[in-house]
Amino acid sequence: MAQPNDAALRLHPIGAKAYPGWTPAMVTAISRLRESGRKWYSLYDKVGSADILRWSWHQVAANRGAAGVDGQSVKAFGAQAELHLAELQRRLAQRRYQPLPGRRCWIAKEGRQKARRPLGIPAVRDRVVQAAVVNVLEPIFEAEFLDCSCGYRPGRSQLQALDRVSAALAQGQTWVVEADIRGCFDNIPRVPLLDAVAERVADGTLLELLAAFLKAGVLEGQVFQPTEAGTPQGAVLSPLLCNIYLHRLDRALAAQGFTLVRFADDFVVLCHSQAEAEAALPAVRGVLAALGLTLSEEKTRIVHVEEASFTFLGYTFYRTYRFPSDRAMRRLRAKLRPVTRRQQPQRLPAVIERVNPILRGWGNYFCHGHCQKRFARLDAWVRMRLRSFLRKRKAGGLTHFRWPNAFFAALGLVSLTAQFCSADPLRRGAAV
Repeated sequence: MAQPNDAALRLHPIGAKAYPGWTPAMVTAISRLRESGRKWYSLYDKVGSADILRWSWHQVAANRGAAGVDGQSVKAFGAQAELHLAELQRRLAQRRYQPLPGRRCWIAKEGRQKARRPLGIPAVRDRVVQAAVVNVLEPIFEAEFLDCSCGYRPGRSQLQALDRVSAALAQGQTWVVEADIRGCFDNIPRVPLLDAVAERVADGTLLELLAAFLKAGVLEGQVFQPTEAGTPQGAVLSPLLCNIYLHRLDRALAAQGFTLVRFADDFVVLCHSQAEAEAALPAVRGVLAALGLTLSEEKTRIVHVEEASFTFLGYTFYRTYRFPSDRAMRRLRAKLRPVTRRQQPQRLPAVIERVNPILRGWGNYFCHGHCQKRFARLDAWVRMRLRSFLRKRKAGGLTHFRWPNAFFAALGLVSLTAQFCSADPLRRGAAV
């Protein structure tokens, strides 16, 4: 059976500098309590400490985000931050703090035009307290999480998850269980979730605060909707709670010898043979059933990478290649279309100034693979959109002669191919 992640503390050293309120003696105790199975008791006072609240506020301010149901923006909170933090500290100390409902908003689901995903946006003050709870709980659970879990953890990233998949494929684990948990965040049962936290935390007041956040509900317009299950998407607490709950899946599959790579609720299982993959799938179903969760059967399948591709974290894997998925390409084009539309009162340099950050951000994520051909297609598509923009304002003709590629390069248009593919042999490799 795989052992707990002993490298966690090295990846994200815990101490006064990294986590205000965590003394060297407490850091040492994390390892000791993990080995003995004992619990942590007095933690609530740390959530309400001035240092942790102030540090948590800086994290919330850095992430920005929209206002909650009280209408208070991050900027407005920051204008009187010390006053608001002092009030939060008083309410927490007096056990009078009550979370507000989240503000319901809907975003389009990836790759599905009509389907929408519900978000519950907490008030800024609630985000600060949630971040404080995370900063107190994270060191305890981080010491136990396994290396297969890469999502929303200090010192971990999507790139690490992608590299673990590529490494497993290179080692001959070419049979892949591509799985999707149906509405994971919305369907995590509340009582078992709090029980999972209580396996390591015996501070009843802190557990009550967690329960209050989970039961806060959402406000859509003027209508209050209670939440009976799940941890709200958009809440600062949700990624950590998801990792705590799905840690049981990590342990169970590791104990059975399966290679799991998980990023929050998105995961794949890599196997050496079809028989192993066919054994892994019911094992996953069984663990999830015990957790009160189910797989989305229409999105779950077994593939062999020599015969078919699979997608994980926006990348398509096929044989020895990984490259931006078709869905990722469509999403980028959808994001660029309104910016490059022909009928807008903008000059070309202003349009390019809006296009470039989108291209850089997308390229920075998707350049870690065999990307040259797909990047070249996107470069050509962007220039086509900009030539159409210019043609609307000028005379017709052969636009690729009037405005050649060098014309856009001289104006500073980002070229994905030139910026990300010229120096790295992997990125210049054959794309599919």
